[in-house]
Amino acid sequence: MELAFAGRLVEWRGPAPYYFVAVPDAESADVRDVAALASYGWGAIPVEARIGGTAFSTSLFPKDGAYLLPLKNAVRRPEGLAPGDEVTVAMTVRL
Repeated sequence: MELAFAGRLVEWRGPAPYYFVAVPDAESADVRDVAALASYGWGAIPVEARIGGTAFSTSLFPKDGAYLLPLKNAVRRPEGLAPGDEVTVAMTVRL
């Protein structure tokens, strides 16, 4: 399943900072439709994603009926992304 969306990069401050882009409601609903086929546990959904020229593998985290796409420094830094930036994501759910 291939999806494309845009969202704002947010920082979550815990013991260490984490960065996420929220998957919009419509796309989260599409992911939920295939979640049972894709999830390998704890509701995490494996994906391949691309932001700008950076491709990466990660897993979506479920959050309040939607999903969060985590962005590591290895993605954020080459793309020059900071909290509050609008990010365009192309993503494939690995089934």
